[in-house]
Amino acid sequence: MDPTVAAPAQREVLDTALRVDQAGEVAANWIYQGQLFVLGHDRTAGPLIQDMWEQERKHLAVMDKLQVQHRIRPTVFSDVAKVAGFGLGAVTALMGREAAMACTEAVETVIGEHYDDQLREMESLPHDHPSIPLLKDVIKEFRDDELEHLDIAVENFSQRAPAHALLSSVVGVGCKVAIELCKRF
Repeated sequence: MDPTVAAPAQREVLDTALRVDQAGEVAANWIYQGQLFVLGHDRTAGPLIQDMWEQERKHLAVMDKLQVQHRIRPTVFSDVAKVAGFGLGAVTALMGREAAMACTEAVETVIGEHYDDQLREMESLPHDHPSIPLLKDVIKEFRDDELEHLDIAVENFSQRAPAHALLSSVVGVGCKVAIELCKRF
């Protein structure tokens, strides 16, 4: 979106959405990289994680292009997202296949809700700029992919992870905090 053409309200919503969504895709890529580092040899989990990571790489490529195209500054937490993402992925994978899937379940639950919130917020914006409907379509597609990852995690016994409720709560709260920080910084 050309910042000289966009209304201030549109620009603020797009700045925030693209900044936080790009950071989320960075973190997701590193989570799957950490999981694959530990579970890549696992004949069941390895291919599942690889497939989900491939989708996340595509998401990141799109968000990177949109961020540059719309001249959105990245979050100051980009490097933190990489380290925390890899650490979260690796640690949960070290806890076992089910814990890695519980991590995915928790992350994708929060991200699905986050994308739904963004879509509701965008409904209040005027649709006269072509970037608004385009971004809504991207967010809908990505949300659906993330919810597919959630389903894959549940189908692969995420809820059998040791201390599933605690693990899910900690990961979910961490995701929500990261979203809020990336919106602001």
